[in-house]
Amino acid sequence: MPFAPLAVLARSPGCLFGLLCGLGLLMSSVAEAQESPAIAEITTPLTSPHDSREYRALTLENGLSVLLVSDPKADEAAASLNVGVGSAQDPDDLAGLAHFLEHMLFLGTDAYPESDAYQGYLSRHGGSHNAFTAPQDTNYFFDIDPDALPGALDRFSRFFIAPLFNPDRLDSERNVVNSEYQARIRDDGRRAKDVLDQLLNPAHPTTGFSVGSRETLGDSPEGEPSLRERVMAFYENHYDANVMHLAVVAPQSLDELETMITARFVEVPDHGLSRPVIDVPLVSEASLPRAARMQSIRDSQRLSFMFPVPDPETAYRHKPADYLANLLGHEGEGSLLAVLRDAGWADGLSTGAASGDGRHALFTVDISLTPAGAEQIERIQATLFAAIEQIRETGLDAWRYDEQARLAEQQFRFQQHGAPQGDAMRLAMNLSRYPLEDANFAPYRMDGFDRQQIERWLDQLRPEKLLRLYSGPGVEGKEVSPWFDAPWREVALETGEADPLAGLALPEPNPYIAEDLELLDIQDEVPVKQIEETGFDFWHMADATFDSPKVEWRFSLQNPAASREARGAALARLLADWLGDSLNEALYPARLAGHHFEAYAHARGVTLSFSGWRDRQDRLIERVLEQLRTGKIEEASFERVRYRLQREWRNAPQDALYRQAHQTLAEALVRPQWSSEELLEASRDLRVEDLRDFRETFLAELRLEAMAVGNLSADLARQDAMRVAEALSPTLTDDQIPDLVPLQAEPDLPTLVPITSREESVVLRYLQGPDRSLQSQARLSVLGQLLDTPFYQRLRTEEQLGYVVSAGYSPLLDAPGLSLLVQSPDTRSEAIQARIDAFLNDFTSRLTALEETDLAAYRQAVHDRLVQRDTSLSARTNRFWQATALDDADFHRRERLAERVLEVTVRELRQAWPALRRDGVVNVAFDPGDEPSDVAELSRELTSLPKDEQ
Repeated sequence: MPFAPLAVLARSPGCLFGLLCGLGLLMSSVAEAQESPAIAEITTPLTSPHDSREYRALTLENGLSVLLVSDPKADEAAASLNVGVGSAQDPDDLAGLAHFLEHMLFLGTDAYPESDAYQGYLSRHGGSHNAFTAPQDTNYFFDIDPDALPGALDRFSRFFIAPLFNPDRLDSERNVVNSEYQARIRDDGRRAKDVLDQLLNPAHPTTGFSVGSRETLGDSPEGEPSLRERVMAFYENHYDANVMHLAVVAPQSLDELETMITARFVEVPDHGLSRPVIDVPLVSEASLPRAARMQSIRDSQRLSFMFPVPDPETAYRHKPADYLANLLGHEGEGSLLAVLRDAGWADGLSTGAASGDGRHALFTVDISLTPAGAEQIERIQATLFAAIEQIRETGLDAWRYDEQARLAEQQFRFQQHGAPQGDAMRLAMNLSRYPLEDANFAPYRMDGFDRQQIERWLDQLRPEKLLRLYSGPGVEGKEVSPWFDAPWREVALETGEADPLAGLALPEPNPYIAEDLELLDIQDEVPVKQIEETGFDFWHMADATFDSPKVEWRFSLQNPAASREARGAALARLLADWLGDSLNEALYPARLAGHHFEAYAHARGVTLSFSGWRDRQDRLIERVLEQLRTGKIEEASFERVRYRLQREWRNAPQDALYRQAHQTLAEALVRPQWSSEELLEASRDLRVEDLRDFRETFLAELRLEAMAVGNLSADLARQDAMRVAEALSPTLTDDQIPDLVPLQAEPDLPTLVPITSREESVVLRYLQGPDRSLQSQARLSVLGQLLDTPFYQRLRTEEQLGYVVSAGYSPLLDAPGLSLLVQSPDTRSEAIQARIDAFLNDFTSRLTALEETDLAAYRQAVHDRLVQRDTSLSARTNRFWQATALDDADFHRRERLAERVLEVTVRELRQAWPALRRDGVVNVAFDPGDEPSDVAELSRELTSLPKDEQ
């Protein structure tokens, strides 16, 4: 599939003005600011006619560009500031400096010198924050309760005006950066980039080490500027209002937001800087063609074909690279992926431009190989070039461009906005790349079919311009990459001798494109049970709040055989994944048209999830049911799916260690639950006949639960739901299906050790609540809010135990709990446990001194988070769908919990705290060399956690 989402697809040829008028887009307007001397220019960006939010783009007098979004429906505010400078600007002798600077900005400013002033304020008001450093960007972002936005902006703005670069924090933050590096050193994506950098132009500034370490950020020799002086110099030389782009999304009016921003950001210095331009080629074409092989840590084989092209941002109005990516990344019948799958050589493919620097990029075709495919690299390469040649000869058609344009037009017209923080980040990044008026529209904008421009990009996709990289676990290398220790070697690249596979074909016109996009004026408050029969329950909720004629369907096909034993659980996974795999070619056009389908297995069975346009969705559901019931389970499809799942289970010990710790906890405290190791073992002897038999027995005895949420009438929803029920004939009652049950942790439960091959240490301390009542959930959620910032501040910022440090509320199903986690590259678990104990002892004293007035903000933050509005139709559907599994019959449980949170008192917390520390404590810990626990055996005798207060 293409790298880029469908939102970047094309539009019909013809004048852009015609499209804007056809969509009802608001045309941009520019006016000189009259009221505020701090504003040089005001612009109204292009927006969709169904976008009810108000926009205003400003350029402040100091050069800082701002996009304000007023969304009266938003229940949180967010801001993101993108600085147009990143690791590409690191000095040659100080790799990681831009990233280190990003860390240092959080640790105090002139007006707020305390190192936790920013994070503490956000935490007290239900907020969150983070930042990232990319080759040409550094992005800072936060969200918060809207009433607290002015105070957050007070603190945030000073990062870019007067940071302290506190010398007392310099060494500790260097240790944190080093921990971040160590946490990622076994990441295969980072390793592949490290090898690729050795093949690219060494003079290109994006090919250096970007994270930083103790060594690269070491103290300067005597007589040279200190590290702090170098950080300050980098800030002075590169941070400037002219390269900063700020986006704010909040419920306040545009005038209020404008006043907030201009008052605070007008002080950002204007040094007359501009975004750095990289003139050096990303790859020296004289060195091509070129190929290399590298060793992966995970059991995975990947093959990447890369070609130097212009950065697609230079042609964003026409998007020639996206046009080509759409054809090469197509997964329908006759596609490159389809013929590779049929040959048994690949199980995934993605295409698109990567590593863009504003002028140069790499057009990449990335293929996930099977073991058989790893032996056929030359023929896969020949097949790729045959597909490229087919596009060159017969694939440059205006109708194809028009079809992609129609899909992009639909998506932009009915664009669903996500959470304010995500929107702010997206818009700030877009501001840094596109004109102010196109900040919202640029990813969708295409000004017409331009054959010559597409041909210029296509001409780069030739054998003599190829850079190829293969990665697999069995590769031996003569060289080792400098920063991520990946063995690799350069190999000869053969071109033109192998025979391509037959069967390639360009896509036919898409039959799934929606025609009826009428918005129905129907709205329910919550889902209503429309059908209640033996073996079948169905809920429906008409929803027009997202101004989109889309519908979300969920069908849970439940059978106790799906979780009774590990073999059944493995077969349920195989059945769900086979269904998606076997329909991949047939349903890929539906996916392009905005109709999405996913089948996933769980403890009760298999869920079929559909999302997309109301129009023609019934075709998709009907096709999936037909395949599920009568589709032939081919040997090749079975083996492909089994290999993919076994690869996932084999690679589980390589996952991030903190994720493995949480998974180990869930395996101990939730039933039914099967570990990756148990699923892998159960799958070893399975054959295609086993899956065929399982499907027959699984479908013979079912319970069916279904829900539809979206722009669909109750009558039509009932009809569609009944057709599904008639096809599946469910008979089982609810009490014949096992519930997911949280177990009660016993005080004598020994420390649990995960099965992992990681080289770091980790401790997860879990404090389980006494029962599953709303009262216990409310108390622990407030305690989690109180723990968050001080735990992070002490164990990460002050004690520098590691990069991954967190504490907070962490329920398992409806069982309340608090998790305190530290992952460290060089501190052993015993020492981490001692630090956690010391923190918890001090937290006891803090609770003793806590006043009701101090607690109020934390209660309110938890309350507001619980009742946050849904930011998409799918998010709303998932929330209601999960409520059915928790027996939330009236769908108001979260509101009741939110009300109970506001009633939590300091006295309640003090009373609950000693038992939390004493009774339901689970420790998950690991040090390199530790033997893993038999988690299933250790937790075998645990009983279910009580539902109500005892």
